[in-house]
Amino acid sequence: MDVFKRLLKLAKPHSGRFFLAMLCMLVVGASTSTLAFLVKPALDGIFLKKDAQMLLWIPLAVIFIYLAKGLCSYGQMVLMNYIGLRVVADLRSRLYRQIQKQSLSFFTRHPTGVLMSRITNDAGTLQGAVSDAVTTMFKDSFTLIGLIFVIFYRDWQLAVIAMFIFPLIIYPIAKFGKKMRSVATRTQITMGALTTLLHETISGTRIVKAFGMEEYENKRFSEENERFFKLNIKAVSINAAASPFMEFLGGIGIAAIVLYGGFQVIKGGATPGTFFSFLTALIMLYEPVKRLTNMNNTIQQGIAGAQRVFAIIDMEPEIGNREGAIDLPRISRGIDIENVTFAYEETPVLKDINLSIRAGEVVAFVGMSGGGKTTLVNLIPRFYDVTQGRITIDGHDIRDVTVESLRGQIAMVTQQTILFNDTVRNNIAYGDIERSEEEIVRAAQAAHAHDFITQLPQGYDTVIGEAGTKLSGGERQRISIARAILKDAPLLILDEATSSLDTEAEIEVQKALDNLMAGRTTLIIAHRLSTIRNADRIIVLVNGRIVEEGTHEQLLAKRGEYFKLYSMQFTEEEGSPPS
Repeated sequence: MDVFKRLLKLAKPHSGRFFLAMLCMLVVGASTSTLAFLVKPALDGIFLKKDAQMLLWIPLAVIFIYLAKGLCSYGQMVLMNYIGLRVVADLRSRLYRQIQKQSLSFFTRHPTGVLMSRITNDAGTLQGAVSDAVTTMFKDSFTLIGLIFVIFYRDWQLAVIAMFIFPLIIYPIAKFGKKMRSVATRTQITMGALTTLLHETISGTRIVKAFGMEEYENKRFSEENERFFKLNIKAVSINAAASPFMEFLGGIGIAAIVLYGGFQVIKGGATPGTFFSFLTALIMLYEPVKRLTNMNNTIQQGIAGAQRVFAIIDMEPEIGNREGAIDLPRISRGIDIENVTFAYEETPVLKDINLSIRAGEVVAFVGMSGGGKTTLVNLIPRFYDVTQGRITIDGHDIRDVTVESLRGQIAMVTQQTILFNDTVRNNIAYGDIERSEEEIVRAAQAAHAHDFITQLPQGYDTVIGEAGTKLSGGERQRISIARAILKDAPLLILDEATSSLDTEAEIEVQKALDNLMAGRTTLIIAHRLSTIRNADRIIVLVNGRIVEEGTHEQLLAKRGEYFKLYSMQFTEEEGSPPS
């Protein structure tokens, strides 16, 4: 119920529309009960007493009632669906913003497909809970109140017999609802797994085809799809069982009423008009009660989705601004890493790291895969927070400055180029799309990208496709470098930006990188050691610890870990070890 209260709270800004919708629902409910009320004067006045005036005004009254009911039904449906769709849209935006606030470790724990399912599928189930269920609850409650008034007004003794059936309905409704919530939760979890599988196999289609795993992936998808199908069938079965059960209970009630009411008419204790007016109201009661029963199932599905959505919304980001955080001034002195230890959950990755980096220095981090070089560099923009120790920039602990001002001074170029399905212009200006055409072109020229951009069909306005698929690897990387140049950040992080390129493309990208690195503090995560010979300092990490540091020549002369790494790569690339 707490979840439902939160949904109602989200609808609070739309209270004006909700009030109008309530008025419409009240008219719809009153119209339905009025039609049942008119059965007595119609039967007794027209068919028994043959009253001509009744024959005139009752049809007119029926026309007016149906007109009012139709207009108000339209009004409440439009108003309530507006509220439902608006609440769901706002909730999706909140959910997306909350996901964007999370640290990288959050995305490690939550697969992309599951998060996509939360935003699309789970949030979508809430519309039924907000619009359809709320509409049914109020409109049909008004209708029930009006019809119950009619049956008690016509014959209170018959009404008491009819009302005896209703308490019997409460228990099965609760049971149906509990089952529906359980099934809905499992359905949404399975939908998340299905979305994850789709995302992985579609984005990784080259690997799937290269390794001939189409049938394997088809089987995996079919299994998840079959699980999703069975859960949906189970939900349909629960919904389908609710209506016949309600009809059976309703049939018992009507049979009892016909038996007792018919006996009263035969005895002369009631007129046919009174009895049929009562019976009409009672039969009319079935539909709103049925909808209220189904509404419970809709609410349970919505609550199951809402719980999963609110679980993310209520999650406090691991990385955020401390109270009193200040804006970081532009870096002028350097970075100090002091006694830093870091662990993913409980697994230590970095141990007691101490390192000072001067402003303007080019520092490369090398080591075997899993040594901790990428993790160490990722601590500086606070993609993760240190477990122990601290990192300072110009003497400021990076946890005491705002995340926005810290990351605003850092530009990144990664091995895996991240571009968006947008224009070349917007990809270069990503981070500040208000930058002028002249600035964008200058950045592209510095990145050696201007010439090939002008050859594209629409130049800077060319849409480059998902992940820049319409461009070559070298072209994608140069646009990524142009983006970093345009940002003009004093601190640059390079994650081996040329390792996946061919020789010709690497030469062009390296020229662009030279322009980008000029005058900046540069941290290089190095995989190919031949690219960092000119670094001011090289830091060697082994099992999360710094074991060596120095220039390329100094480290080769030590004949330690760096010498081993370099010898291994040199042998693979050149055919003989260095002297």
